[in-house]
Amino acid sequence: MKFYKLLIITGFTAVSLVACGSNSDSKSKSTAEGVKSESSNSSKTSEKATIHLNRAEFLARVYNFEKSPDKWVYNGDKPAIVDFYADWCGPCKQVAPILEELAAKYKGEIYIYKIDTDAEQQLAGEFGITAIPTLMFIPQQGKPQVTQGALSKAQLENAIETILMVKKK
Repeated sequence: MKFYKLLIITGFTAVSLVACGSNSDSKSKSTAEGVKSESSNSSKTSEKATIHLNRAEFLARVYNFEKSPDKWVYNGDKPAIVDFYADWCGPCKQVAPILEELAAKYKGEIYIYKIDTDAEQQLAGEFGITAIPTLMFIPQQGKPQVTQGALSKAQLENAIETILMVKKK
């Protein structure tokens, strides 16, 4: 059983490396140089507008799939974006400052959560995260929509307006 779990984790890491590495370019590398390393496993936001979650916090704030495995039930009081990322991922580093900017811009209207897939491998596995960044857009009503890869600020704002139904500022 331990071997099986190790095999799954190794496979996830290999797929993530390939998926993440294939999307990085010189632009994302230069953007990433200015991005500070984000703390994992903490909901403390300090200067950050995004909210870092661990598995227990995800279950409480977003979706408790243990309690309701057959039906999506969003626990939040505002629409949300969940960013599954890793600190070493170039495209993740490219998206991070955009998400921070949007979290500040739409403060009080949406939540932007971040899940470190290295620190939260179990949660990432439970959601079948095989490439990063993976973004989950969660409207107040209805099911979430998921996209993989780095999105531009314009694409993210469009998703906020069309999927989350929040008016552009």
